[in-house]
Amino acid sequence: MRVIDGDGHVVEDQKAIAKFLVPELRQERLLAALFPPLDHLHSFIGRTPPGSFRKVGPDGWLEFLEDVGIETTVLYTTDGLSFGKVFNRDWAIDLARAYNNWLYETYLARSPRFKGMALIPMQEPEAAVEELRRAVKELGFCGAMLPSTGLKDHLGAKEYWPVYQEADRLGCALGIHGGAHSGLGFDHINVYTPVNAIGHPTGLLINFSGIVFNGVLDRFPNAKFGFMEGGVAWLLVALERFDRAHETHIQYNPRGELSPKADEKVSNYMRKHIKEGRLFIGCEGDEPAIAYAIGQVGSEPFIFSSDFPHEVNNEMCKHEIQELMEIPELSQKDKANILYANAERFYGL
Repeated sequence: MRVIDGDGHVVEDQKAIAKFLVPELRQERLLAALFPPLDHLHSFIGRTPPGSFRKVGPDGWLEFLEDVGIETTVLYTTDGLSFGKVFNRDWAIDLARAYNNWLYETYLARSPRFKGMALIPMQEPEAAVEELRRAVKELGFCGAMLPSTGLKDHLGAKEYWPVYQEADRLGCALGIHGGAHSGLGFDHINVYTPVNAIGHPTGLLINFSGIVFNGVLDRFPNAKFGFMEGGVAWLLVALERFDRAHETHIQYNPRGELSPKADEKVSNYMRKHIKEGRLFIGCEGDEPAIAYAIGQVGSEPFIFSSDFPHEVNNEMCKHEIQELMEIPELSQKDKANILYANAERFYGL
């Protein structure tokens, strides 16, 4: 069966990216790395699987695709997962443009098997609109990555609606992605394992809530939102918890901007937007709740994601694909949806 990787990662070459900065910035002495650090929590002392976190470039990526049997990968940033923490708006604008040009020249221009998700400066939404349009129309990107942490507001906030209006016009993908976990309540946990495990879905769930309850999905029906690298169980939490809270805490809504309606079950509202192709969820194939989640919402939202070259190696990715193929509760259509068809719909491949 065909496989499309819906969430792979580049390892940034910061010196190469710096060459794409505007000339006056290239002449400046940069006092730190281009991107803010993810957080203090990533000062992890311990072991990761052999062959994980390799510093691969396009050649290493193509070797991985051939070995694992993946036809296409959609590439997200690594260092730029902290992009929401860039506090200087002008720097955010220039750095996003430089990163996107580097990603295009280094990967997308190298092979049609590479697809890209842009960085856009959500710190200044008007500039984010321009960069999203440029990335999609001129560079051929699938859309943009939105950081789940670091920005001053949740992603359902009204200030970001111009970006969603442009995504609606373009019909492109917006992939919400975690990775920078400070500020979520984990700052003093002394073991990194639960930070990694819970940090990703927590950031996704917060922003999923903001987008769902602020009417973004109704207002911009052609925009597509993906929630990446958090597994599937957080979606089940939303299905369970939102319905009861919506029944018992009816929000004051005089302008009619909020969703869903007071008499509408949130779970049904979510299912509707999943069926209509506006909500997608990244998964890695080894989630024990995947069959149950498909029973709850169907297989239409779930997108296989390798997460290469982060905490995985080639054999782990092969095993996860095989594991997914062997789940007895899933039909062939379910497996096809997860392994390639949903990625094609979300990313417009």
